[in-house]
Amino acid sequence: MHGFSLNQVRLLDSEFATQAEINRRYLHSLPVDRLAHNFRLQAGLPSQARPLGGWEKPDCELRGHFSGGHYLSAVALAYASHGDTVLKERGDALVAILAACQQPNGYLSAFPESFFDRLSRGQKVWAPFYTIHKIQAGMLDMYQHAGNAQALKVATGIGDWLVHWLNGFSDTEMAHIEKTEFGGINESMYNLYAITGNGRHLEAAHRFDQASLLDPLAAHRDELKGLHSNTQVPKIIGAARRYELTGEPRYRRISEFFWETVTGERTYATGGSSNDEFWKTGPGDLKGQLGLYAAESCVAYNLLKLTRHVYEWNGDPRAFDYYERTLYNARLGTQDENGMKLYYYPLQAGANKYYNTPFDSFWCCTGTGVEEFARFNENIYFREGTDLYVNLFIPSELDWPEQQLKLRQETGFPREPRTRFVLALGKPITMALNLRIPEWIGPDAAVRVNGETLDVFASPGSYLTLRREWRDGDRIELDLPMTLRNQPLPGDDSLRAVRYGPLVLAAQLGGKGLTHAMQYAGMWAAPDPEPKPQPAPRVAMTSPRQMDWLKAADTPLSFTASTLHGELPVVPVNQIKHQRYAVYWQTEMAAAGES
Repeated sequence: MHGFSLNQVRLLDSEFATQAEINRRYLHSLPVDRLAHNFRLQAGLPSQARPLGGWEKPDCELRGHFSGGHYLSAVALAYASHGDTVLKERGDALVAILAACQQPNGYLSAFPESFFDRLSRGQKVWAPFYTIHKIQAGMLDMYQHAGNAQALKVATGIGDWLVHWLNGFSDTEMAHIEKTEFGGINESMYNLYAITGNGRHLEAAHRFDQASLLDPLAAHRDELKGLHSNTQVPKIIGAARRYELTGEPRYRRISEFFWETVTGERTYATGGSSNDEFWKTGPGDLKGQLGLYAAESCVAYNLLKLTRHVYEWNGDPRAFDYYERTLYNARLGTQDENGMKLYYYPLQAGANKYYNTPFDSFWCCTGTGVEEFARFNENIYFREGTDLYVNLFIPSELDWPEQQLKLRQETGFPREPRTRFVLALGKPITMALNLRIPEWIGPDAAVRVNGETLDVFASPGSYLTLRREWRDGDRIELDLPMTLRNQPLPGDDSLRAVRYGPLVLAAQLGGKGLTHAMQYAGMWAAPDPEPKPQPAPRVAMTSPRQMDWLKAADTPLSFTASTLHGELPVVPVNQIKHQRYAVYWQTEMAAAGES
């Protein structure tokens, strides 16, 4: 299974397009000279720019991860996805500045090379390889998505420096080095090898095989309890790239088992995972994990990246059941109206979302956020041979010149329960159009071709395959009825989240008393003061599936919940900003007939 290039899929008017535009405005607001400031100082070059704050402060040990890494990836993606030439020019300018800052041995960072001496000696240092990975990945994205050849030269220099740095370390010494978060340096080195074909880059990537993590996964054992969540996911993405480049089945087993256990046993209803950045419990048990610092946004971002790899191997539409749920509930609602992003997605009842500030945060999740919101067009369509697969119901237009096909998807989903496709063809073609039938689909689903209802359909969690000769102007309409259902918290059946189709709903608890400091944070992602925990809204039910306590309101995607303490308005959690909310409900089972 293969995806399409970003420039082959264009977003049409929708919430996704709106959020992508907000993100681009934020990227436009970041001056290149401020982004380059720490790199220039480190290289001994003059800079009069005002320093950035937060994790990009001149004394922060993670400086450079956003300014020289995530930013470059995001502008490259925005150029490829939206044709934003101004951002491309800024990315090109930053690449040129950083190239001038690169040392003759290939080292490039906003902090000194001595950080790696500390790492090798076992002294405390904040994740230097994590930052180098982001810088190298940003350069590779500028090469692959924005055609910047200088960026590839810089990325190759970083790779050559890494090869040299690794020389002489034993496997035992590497095991100690790997105890410090190293991001996805294995992935970026594999990606570099895929371009250069240089075996030294491949071997360097292999050196980051962390046996303590990978060996249990290869044996299908979940020993993730106690591990920092987002430290692990990029390592598995690297393992996935190793499988794709070498064909070693061990790394496919590792990647698929990790994906299955985390997405199936360690995620909330939203698709997010982690609490206080860790997996604190065993698989299938999230009791007590609905924290203020739950569901770190980077974890969801990286799980979506891994999901794409797994799907491309097996083509299982159920992978996109997870992808869709996470995209709508753990990613789409993480940006405010000015492009500020969440670090955590709080699941503590009565909490509110709190975002970064424009120039004084630059958290890891700020970086993955600006990338995510630049690539919403990436995974809507896939192909296998001449067959086409539709996995997401997002207004968009696909250009497939090899098939002389343009497919336009027109929909108001999820505000309307259907989507429509119009084919523009240079000549009639015979192909299979495969429409994902999601696991959440309700009764009375149907498909129509040129206005005629077909006497076929497919089971939830599968594809509806329409194979025929298609002609210019053919139209397909797919009904996507949605129903209300609840989903228990793994390990605690009394706490339940409500889903409507792919959307997770949340009670709106109002914004009284919320201050700016409680909604926007600087260096450290914590509201000031922290809100006090509240009990989850309580509802009475006579059976686990009962949903008559939730009624549709007049506005699309709006509901009213009848709780034991009165009525509450309910909307999709991704719509909620600047007020408190509750995703999980405390259910109390009563005998039929009791009130």
